[in-house]
Amino acid sequence: MRKSIALQQELGPVFDITLDCEDGASAGHEAAHAKLVASIIAGDDNRFARIGARVHDSGSAFFEQDIELICGNSGAASRLAYLMLPKAESLAEVRAAIALIEHHSQRAGREDLPLHILIETHGALVDVFAIAALPQVQSLSFGIMDFVSAHFGAIPSAAMRSPGQFNHPLVARAKLEIAAACHAHGKVPSHNVTTDIKDSASVAADAGRARAEFGYTRMWSIHPQQIQPILNAFTPPQSEIATAAQILLAAQQAEWGPIQHEGTLHDRASYRYYWSVLQRAKNSGAALPENTSTLL
Repeated sequence: MRKSIALQQELGPVFDITLDCEDGASAGHEAAHAKLVASIIAGDDNRFARIGARVHDSGSAFFEQDIELICGNSGAASRLAYLMLPKAESLAEVRAAIALIEHHSQRAGREDLPLHILIETHGALVDVFAIAALPQVQSLSFGIMDFVSAHFGAIPSAAMRSPGQFNHPLVARAKLEIAAACHAHGKVPSHNVTTDIKDSASVAADAGRARAEFGYTRMWSIHPQQIQPILNAFTPPQSEIATAAQILLAAQQAEWGPIQHEGTLHDRASYRYYWSVLQRAKNSGAALPENTSTLL
């Protein structure tokens, strides 16, 4: 946790950190770990207010304890970027979890706590569009390892990593459903981790495929060494940033009427696309061309 926070301070607010109560706590020390997570979120090292927490699933005996210790802590609740809910089985389960989370967070003075939902069960995938439509939900993430395991051998373990994770029809379908649900409701689709910690080329390749082929706009890392390759893969290339700036600046001069750029017609439909290119570049910390600040 401390290494990730140090890297965030070094690179700036270009990625989020999720402190893990579900798998991060050793057995018998769940309450102490949740208290530690709350203290870190409330502390001075949380410079950008971009640290969230993953709690135990709502069927766990430790779920409500996590919520009370983190969301019921006024210092942590006010600076918590989001709360992540794993292993949800249905829309009804997510709604019940939201009610409990809001009960504790609102008592601590937090009215608008965003939720990230891990889609890793059959039931959650069935309800994925309805879950994405919930106003409290900000992002959906794919939990590939639990999803594959839930098939009890019907999907081979090779589908947990590349190239199988992109080629196996059932896994690819799940990824596409999640991405489509997010884009339909203006939410953020976040791709699963790459388990190969040491091979940065594999991380970059997975991130590139997740973005270009499956419509994901963010991706999880499981080690600080993976963060920079992921950021690089999701940052538009400088050539595309330059083209987007040229087209939008020309469109602005034309009062957003149709223009031609290098022999190609552009109008408001393509302007929306090129605006998203500049927005992604800005969010990734990339250098933007001159005179583009008025466009964002």
